[in-house]
Amino acid sequence: MPHPPKSTYSRCLPLLAAALSLLLAGCGPITFTIGGAPEEKLQPTIVEKDVAATRNRVAIIDVSGLIHNGERFRLLGRGENPVSLLHEQLQAARQDSRVKAVILRINSPGGTVTASDAMYRQIQRFRQRTGKPVVACLLDVAASGGYYVACSADQIVAYPTTITGSIGVIVQTISLKPALGRIGVETDAITSGPNKDAGSPLSKLTPAQRAMLQKLVDDFYSRFVDVVRQARPAIAPERLPQLTDGRVMGGQEALAAGLVDQVGDLYTALDLAKQKAAISNADLVIYHRPSDYVGSPYAQAPSASGQDTALQVNLAQINLGPALGNMGTGFYYLWDPTLP
Repeated sequence: MPHPPKSTYSRCLPLLAAALSLLLAGCGPITFTIGGAPEEKLQPTIVEKDVAATRNRVAIIDVSGLIHNGERFRLLGRGENPVSLLHEQLQAARQDSRVKAVILRINSPGGTVTASDAMYRQIQRFRQRTGKPVVACLLDVAASGGYYVACSADQIVAYPTTITGSIGVIVQTISLKPALGRIGVETDAITSGPNKDAGSPLSKLTPAQRAMLQKLVDDFYSRFVDVVRQARPAIAPERLPQLTDGRVMGGQEALAAGLVDQVGDLYTALDLAKQKAAISNADLVIYHRPSDYVGSPYAQAPSASGQDTALQVNLAQINLGPALGNMGTGFYYLWDPTLP
């Protein structure tokens, strides 16, 4: 049977790409990009105007999804780097003289130790350099690294249904060596030292290696506790060990424990932000990519949320990144109830 002419392939490729994206996206909006992706600088959109005429603004900046310093996986197209995106959003808020305060809206179970610390430092630096107050608003989950980032704010507001806490560190290891031995498979790593393969799934941790990793976990945990201690000085020192043992809690319990300042909602955070900025009126604004639609104060730019609700198809190249949720080996400030 003769092959169809090349022109048939060229006509079919856009149709196949469109069909695939429709199948994967469901009813979500779709953006098609032919050729290279355009440069998309952040732009502000007023999502709620104050009843009074005002030039003042309060910017909503989202920290959502897993926190790590790398592009988030998107099935079709490039994702955002959460650490880099936060830097861009803070720069936009710093350069806009109309922005008097920031609401840091957090919906994250945490992430890597270093990325969480990088975000924390960025927000602290923003506050120090601009004098603009930052109020953290905790949504569904603001646990572990998510709470670590919240500690950079002047004040913390949680919904009564927020899950927060999980103050601690985890490094997850797995050993396949016993299972491989049962089926007659042997592994033999040639290393430059006895600890080079510590944590490898093809070997078993020795007591010395476990102690080495435990020391790192203890060091990172101590840093986390210090951050909480500095951010929440009203917590009695004798209560701190109990509150930082990895437990999670709801918004009301977090308020009673002193981990948050108020229980409320987005508008509670807005009122507090205006109070801290010494202003009575302000419009709410969100910084987002031009291709992202934000229609209300509750909207999150798709690129910020890490959800592929605005699939981008590049017909010249379709990037299939690492497996979704595969964060790799590392130390985490992370709450994940599925972990053993």
